[in-house]
Amino acid sequence: MRTNSSRAPVGSFARSNLLERQLQRYRPPFQAAVRTLATRHNRVADLALSFPTRLFALAAPRRGLNPACAIARAIEGASLAEVAAAADVPLWLRKFAPEVLTCPLAKLPDNRFFRRQIANHLPSRKAAPTWLRAVSEAAEVADNAFTVWVAKEIVRDRRGVKLDRLRRVGLWAWFSRQPDTFGHSLIEKCWTPEMQFRSALNAANGWRTTVELHTNLGGEPIADVWLRPALVDGYYFWPLGSAAEIADEAGAMSNCVRTYGDAVVHHRYRLWSMRREGRRVATLGLGFRSSDPMPNVVQLKGIGNSAVPFEVWMAARRWLNGHDLSRFEAKQQMAWNSMPLDRATWTSLWRPYWLAKRRFPVWLPLAPSRRALERL
Repeated sequence: MRTNSSRAPVGSFARSNLLERQLQRYRPPFQAAVRTLATRHNRVADLALSFPTRLFALAAPRRGLNPACAIARAIEGASLAEVAAAADVPLWLRKFAPEVLTCPLAKLPDNRFFRRQIANHLPSRKAAPTWLRAVSEAAEVADNAFTVWVAKEIVRDRRGVKLDRLRRVGLWAWFSRQPDTFGHSLIEKCWTPEMQFRSALNAANGWRTTVELHTNLGGEPIADVWLRPALVDGYYFWPLGSAAEIADEAGAMSNCVRTYGDAVVHHRYRLWSMRREGRRVATLGLGFRSSDPMPNVVQLKGIGNSAVPFEVWMAARRWLNGHDLSRFEAKQQMAWNSMPLDRATWTSLWRPYWLAKRRFPVWLPLAPSRRALERL
């Protein structure tokens, strides 16, 4: 006749098997660390079943997080909420499976209002790794409202969210909500939670182009516009002598001259506006062809880059030839990327963000950086 004691180990064996199956679900790069931590104490191992994300966060902590206090609290038998607070792991991550954890968890928002919002946009298991990465970066770059929006967009259209442009969109969204900043003044279309990611990215791209123009040219007028303003055949030729004037021309003429800041600062290009009776008619670009040391009209476009009439071309040619080009002394064309970005503009632009975040992100450094701007 079997005794009750002979059946006692069954529950223990079942639990052990269940725990082993759960530990096997963690990704190989982290499984050894998770197993090592689980052997510390049964209560720590139990996290694999009750809160697998928290066990992962303690075994593979993010930079700057010391898990010792949270581990001690778990061993003492503290509640899940208390261990979560010590580990700085949001309770809303409890439902995530071990398989979706592919890198150390970033610091994520966790308050009552945020938890209610994010609960409506949790991902499928297949989408969860991408979702976690995007939400983590969104929380780092912007604010809670933007983070929830990114979570929603990943669930709605995972392929449509471009992770390599998330910082750009997040920075634009952050400045969209900071009306008293220089960065906000450069925005044509502000972020709203009702936008889809594609529309937001288009608006952020336009903002970044304007940022690039201003950081290239700074706040001072362009010292040398090469030629002289003049009235020819009823058309007035006006130099676009600053970043603000170039941006205004781009908006009024629906063209891409905001992208020419780099060429202007390297003394390879100058922009002019052709006007008739105060009305903008065309945008003119002066540059160099081949080894010709004198400037040429290399671009002449109407609104929306439309073709202009012959008479506009004739006026432009007469205006150009009206100068004594034998006396033309253009500044030497500089090698690409040899001219630094304007430090004062760079600092004025990003200072509110640095102060709000209380740090200088590696991807947005204190010193002006063309590389950082290109990667943004």
